[in-house]
Amino acid sequence: MTFDGRPVVGLPGQTVAAALWSAGILSWRTTRVEGRPRGAFCGIGACYECLATVNGRPNQRACLLPARPGDTITTQEGDGHAALDG
Repeated sequence: MTFDGRPVVGLPGQTVAAALWSAGILSWRTTRVEGRPRGAFCGIGACYECLATVNGRPNQRACLLPARPGDTITTQEGDGHAALDG
């Protein structure tokens, strides 16, 4: 899989968040208002801090989503819908 064009290796059964953590990537989205970096916080899908854009779909909870070969993960800016505002 890739994160912002950078290859990331995941292990079978890992979530997207776990694969990113293993690669030393701790932030994969920015906040809506001030653009501050965010990544995983609770790790159980309750807090929504870990939202990422995966395969072009924004607002995916990286701590719950199984990582798959070929996934394209990109940093989510704000609410993840900027590219859709057209």
